[in-house]
Amino acid sequence: MAFGWIDEQAAARRQAGLVRTLRPRPADSPLLDLASNDYLGLARHPEVVAGAEAAARTWGGGATGSRLVTGTTELHTELERELADFCGFEAALVLSSGYAANLAAVTALAPHGSLIVSDAGNHASLIDGCRLARGTTQVVAHADPEAVRKALGTHDGPAVAVSDTVFSVDGDAAPLTGLAAACREHGAGLVVDDAHGLGVLGTGGRGAPHAAGLAGADDVVVTVTLSKSLGSQGGAVLGPARVIEHLVNAARTFIFDTGLAPASAGAALAALRLLGREPERAARAREVATGLHARLTAAGLEAVRPDAAVVSVRAPSPEEAVRWAADCRAAGLFVGCFRPPSVPDGISRLRLTARADLSEEQIERAVRVIGGTRP
Repeated sequence: MAFGWIDEQAAARRQAGLVRTLRPRPADSPLLDLASNDYLGLARHPEVVAGAEAAARTWGGGATGSRLVTGTTELHTELERELADFCGFEAALVLSSGYAANLAAVTALAPHGSLIVSDAGNHASLIDGCRLARGTTQVVAHADPEAVRKALGTHDGPAVAVSDTVFSVDGDAAPLTGLAAACREHGAGLVVDDAHGLGVLGTGGRGAPHAAGLAGADDVVVTVTLSKSLGSQGGAVLGPARVIEHLVNAARTFIFDTGLAPASAGAALAALRLLGREPERAARAREVATGLHARLTAAGLEAVRPDAAVVSVRAPSPEEAVRWAADCRAAGLFVGCFRPPSVPDGISRLRLTARADLSEEQIERAVRVIGGTRP
C-alpha cells in the first residue's frame, strides 16, 4: 500500500511519546504566553500592526513574484538598508523566512571542494543548509573554538564555520570571538545565525555579533529572522556587499522563492524603528530571563542560566515533559516543550521565552505554575 510505512512510523512515535500536535490558538488567548519568540512584545504593538496594514494597502497582499522579477518593492530595499545600518553591516538581503536565509547563506558560501565546520548544537535550518551545500561538512563539539580550529587545520581550500549565536534549546551563547579567531587563523569565513540575539543582545538589541565586535567584518556573515524580536515574519542575510551580491546570483532559496509579503516587510520595518527609539526593550528582555532563572532555581528546578532570552528547564522524560507542558496550559500558562529529535542531547525540556513586556507579577505567576505542576 502506498505510504504504508507512515503507519509504522506513527505507531513508533506514539510508543516513544513523540507525537506532535497542532493546537490553533484564538486571537485573544487567556493563557500567559512564555512559549512564543515575541521577545520584545512587538507582534501586537500598534505601530507594528499599523506598519503591516499600511504596507498591505500600498503594495497588496503578496509580493507577486520572486525578488528578481516583481517581488522586490521599494519597501524591501528600505528594510534591507535600515536593517544593515542598525546591525552594523554593509548590506542585507531579505528572504521569506529565517529558514530560507540560513539555507541561502550556507549553500551559497560552501561550494564544491569547501569545508563546512558545523557546531553540534546548531539549529535544524543550519543543519539542512549543510546537507544541501556542495561542500563537505564536519560536525564539531558544541561551542568549542578549539575543535573548530582543529577541523579547519585539516583542510586546504575554501572553508566556513557555521554556528548559532544563541542556541535555541538551552539559550546559551556561542563564543563568537573565539570562533572568529579560529577562522581567521585559517582564512575561513564565519557564518552565524543571530535569530535569538537580534533585539536582545548588543547595544540596543543590535545583536550578538555587534556585542562581540564582529559587526561589519569582511569575513563574517550573519543571518537573522524577522519573526522573533521584530514580531513579524521573514529572514535576512547581513554581510559585506560582495557577499550579498553573490547570494542574489547564487542562493536558490532567494532566486526561486516568492519575495517576502509586503505586510511582513512593513511590520518588520516598523518594529526595527521602534526598537531604535526604545533600546531599553533589549535590556528588559535579558532582565526578565535572568529573573525567571533565579526564581526557578530557587524553587528547586533545574534551569539553565540564560545568555539571552531563552530559559530552559529540564524534564525527566519526553512523556513527562509533554504532561508538564499540558498541566501548565491547564493552569493558564503556555510554555514550549522540546523533545527528541529537536534536542541534540536527547534531554527533554520546557522552553520558556522571556518577553520584555512581562510584569513582575506575571513572572511570579509563571514560576508558581511551573513549580506547582512539576512531574
